[in-house]
Amino acid sequence: QVQLVESGGGPVQAGGSLRLSCAASGLTLRWSAMGWFRQAPGKEREFVAADNWSGGSPYYRDSVKGRFTISRDNAKNTEYLQMNSLKPEDTAVYYCAADVPPYSGLGYSEGRKYDYWGQGTQVTVSS
Repeated sequence: QVQLVESGGGPVQAGGSLRLSCAASGLTLRWSAMGWFRQAPGKEREFVAADNWSGGSPYYRDSVKGRFTISRDNAKNTEYLQMNSLKPEDTAVYYCAADVPPYSGLGYSEGRKYDYWGQGTQVTVSS
C-alpha cells in the first residue's frame, strides 16, 4: 500500500522559510517522479515543483523560481521542498504526489500525471 505523508508545514512570517517533507512508503522514490502542488482556499490546485527519477533539471512554477527548491533523499525515500522568502500568497495546503512506473506521459505540472497523493500540510504565511 502506497502512502505519502507530508510534514513540515505551519505558520511563518513573510520572508521566513519552511522545509516540507514527503515520506513515501510502498514505492521506491528512486524510480518515481515527484511533484508538489498547493491549493489555497477558494482556488484551484496548482503546480509548484517537480523532479524526476533520472536526475534531470527540476521544474518550478514561475512564482516560486529562485525561492523554492525541490530535492530528494532516495536512501530515506523522502522528497523535500525547501521554501525560502515566503510570501503571504504562498499560503495554501501543500501536497506531494508520485508518478510511478509505468510513467504517465503527461507534463509534470499536470495533476493527472500522478498516481498517488499525500494528505497535505498547511502552510500559512503572515505579513
